[in-house]
Amino acid sequence: MLRPCPRDAAMPSINALAETAALVGDPARAAMLAALMDGRALTATELAATAGITPQTASGHLARLTAAGLLAMERQGRHRYHRLASATVARMLEGIMAVAGTPAPARPLHPFGPRDAAMRAARTCYDHLAGRLAVALADAMVARGLLDLGPDGGAVTPAGDAFLRAFGIGVARPDRGRVFCRPCLDWSERRPHIAGQLGAALCTRCLDLGWVRRREGGRTLLVTPEGARGFQETFGVTVPASA
Repeated sequence: MLRPCPRDAAMPSINALAETAALVGDPARAAMLAALMDGRALTATELAATAGITPQTASGHLARLTAAGLLAMERQGRHRYHRLASATVARMLEGIMAVAGTPAPARPLHPFGPRDAAMRAARTCYDHLAGRLAVALADAMVARGLLDLGPDGGAVTPAGDAFLRAFGIGVARPDRGRVFCRPCLDWSERRPHIAGQLGAALCTRCLDLGWVRRREGGRTLLVTPEGARGFQETFGVTVPASA
């Protein structure tokens, strides 16, 4: 016969959840975490400016985030650089952004996500593509039978494997230390884009081809004229050039 689990057995997980939520819930810490969503590593001074606080105050916040496993710190010369500890942390933050941007049902609907039109069109979500461009790519790959994308994961079809190889991405030996392909709910579009190892590879390939380039100082990606042609010819996705 199944026996009820003692109430105390669940407490460590509940406490950890509450502590993590409290860390992210502070406005200054939330601002610093959001600034690291593009995958870069920044100094305490840079993050302090982003959050509108002093470097000394920022250092205290960063120490708490690092101790909790949300951030990783690297030393290079005299500087200390802070970055998100893992893609899991980035995924958690993107999910919180998605939930936080959802209006109450009784209120008029407003656009989700960032107000910056360019950021809504194309950006990075940690190390993979996000925004309208990323959602359109995911839709196109599914529609063409290149990718099976479900609520809990994704898989490349044989046709997709051949397509990706021709595109310059080898997928025969995925990294066992990371989920190969999974859906990620887009912050602004509220529909899935591609994350995981495949999502990162697609982002890197598009950057290498010069189809997109990073806008200085943020997560926004600008689509080049070559990219507009490439996305149309390769994926059948129409996207205007922005760079």
